Amino acid sequence: MTVTLTPTAPPSTVELLTGVLLGSGYRREHGFWQRLISTEPFRRPAGGTSEERLALSYERLRVLNRSLDSGARLAADPRALAALHEWMAPVDPALATVAGIHYNLFLGSLLDHDPVGRRDLSDYLSMRRVGTFLCTEVAHGNDAVSMETTATYDRARDGFVLRTPHAGAQKFMPNTGPAGGPKSGLVAARLLDDGTDHGIRLFLVPLTDDEQPLPGVRVRPLPARMGSPVDHCLTAFDGLFVRREALLGTHDGDSGQKDPGSLRAERRRRFLTSIGRVVPGRISMSACAAGSARVALAVAVRYGGHRTITGARGTRQVPVNAHRTHHGPLASAMATVFAMSLLHRRALDRWEVCTEDEREEAERLVAIAKAWITWQARGVIVQSRERCGAQALLENNGMTELVTGIEGAITAEGDNIALYAKAAGDLLVTARPAPPAVPRDPAGTDLTDPRFLHGLLAHVEHIWFARAGERALRVCDGDRLARWNAASGPALRGVEAHAYRQAAEAYAQARAALPPGPARDRLGELERLFAIEWVARNSGDLLAEGLLDAGQVAALPEATEDLIAAVAAHAPELAEAFALPREVLADWPIAGPHYADAYDDPDAPWHTADAGSAREGAV
Repeated sequence: MTVTLTPTAPPSTVELLTGVLLGSGYRREHGFWQRLISTEPFRRPAGGTSEERLALSYERLRVLNRSLDSGARLAADPRALAALHEWMAPVDPALATVAGIHYNLFLGSLLDHDPVGRRDLSDYLSMRRVGTFLCTEVAHGNDAVSMETTATYDRARDGFVLRTPHAGAQKFMPNTGPAGGPKSGLVAARLLDDGTDHGIRLFLVPLTDDEQPLPGVRVRPLPARMGSPVDHCLTAFDGLFVRREALLGTHDGDSGQKDPGSLRAERRRRFLTSIGRVVPGRISMSACAAGSARVALAVAVRYGGHRTITGARGTRQVPVNAHRTHHGPLASAMATVFAMSLLHRRALDRWEVCTEDEREEAERLVAIAKAWITWQARGVIVQSRERCGAQALLENNGMTELVTGIEGAITAEGDNIALYAKAAGDLLVTARPAPPAVPRDPAGTDLTDPRFLHGLLAHVEHIWFARAGERALRVCDGDRLARWNAASGPALRGVEAHAYRQAAEAYAQARAALPPGPARDRLGELERLFAIEWVARNSGDLLAEGLLDAGQVAALPEATEDLIAAVAAHAPELAEAFALPREVLADWPIAGPHYADAYDDPDAPWHTADAGSAREGAV
């Protein structure tokens, strides 16, 4: 018998570009989350108070949990955690926050510190208790290593007594409020025994029941914060006793020890182990930012196609996207959004497979990517909001949550400036190869050659770090702060340039993986626009170094305009590659052509005109 096989259609341009943004296995990695946010429980509610919206976020958290085959498996999979944040953040930023805390910081830390089976996790896996994470203190954020909450070993009872010594040591911004039901937390505290400080450790602590904090725990709500509502609170401890097994890590080789004071591992290593989940947390913040920026930009592109205005001299109605003043910023934002998504996946891929020798470099890229991506997302989201005018200021159109929500991502899991500063210090003392020779084309087409542009990006990074090093050397060796202050300005610019170079390399890698055709052409246009706009911002330095000539600098504006026109011509197709579910887009009125229907008045005269005319005729 002859079997006739139906040929499989090759992937479309949109499908190929979606694979660029989300990864080649995006259906497997992202399909579950796309389907979940398309279901009824995740539809955007009409109005509601902050308390009602927060309660809904916790209800959705339980819906999400019931949809999983294993909460523990999610907590152990940084790629799945990132995908969760990528899709949940634009739909419900509060949900992304509490889910990230529960699965990554809480459950993930439990699993990292103690082998599976040594603790009963059923309450947390079934969501009978929500998990939270208490590390940051009022007076200690980026310097959490100096935190002052104490856990003193009580030999008589073989357990620990948790105390908050003063106002500055209160735990700051954990979601320990009454919303969401009973909660337990992992509390980072300084382990003391007989006056000896054994460093920061994590303790599993029941915090609240259905109605109130447990004895020994004080919880007070913080003032309302900008962005989506989350029950962030001040949390303190007044002589709270917990049993010995509350200490995480007592099973990692210490199980035979009776006295926790004998756990004399190096303090910094213990602290870094305690906050080890911050790395997948930073990856998740990058995912939040990339997903939110894509949604904001997609809505702006769609709205710009639906919204029409009178053309020149009142001749005809044209969509606002027809105007360079409108589509130009969105084209630039499109190139940035693709760069953000590509850099996010580059950092995730490298961290996921790095060896122990490569870990420091991989974690540095994760930190740089988190800072750069969240900052870029802020610019894209604000630009997209502005392009949608006053309608994007209304909550029902979704933009306001994205505008304010990105501020939380910029601060969460390490303030961006602190992350840049740490990376700058590392890169200043790291041996870096000289930037590659910039290829030159005698025909004068350099500005259309990605290799040429990428070479310039590498030189921009080199220029800024060279300046930072020169400034540091001019300060006497004894004053480390003065040396850092002298170098930090150009060094931070060097980190920014490093992020641009890494994103450009991710662009080139993705383009090379595409087959010849429209998808590769579209990605190439985005890649060149992204690179040439950064080159234009640094053209003075590149000219001074002899890497650009005066004619090329003069040609940069024209080359930029040509690329903006090319990208803008395909903006709807590029936005379609974001693979946003139609059910989600339907929740934002301005994303659809009939957005005015959201403001219709069923009792208005335009609906009753016929009836009114009939009554007038009868009289």
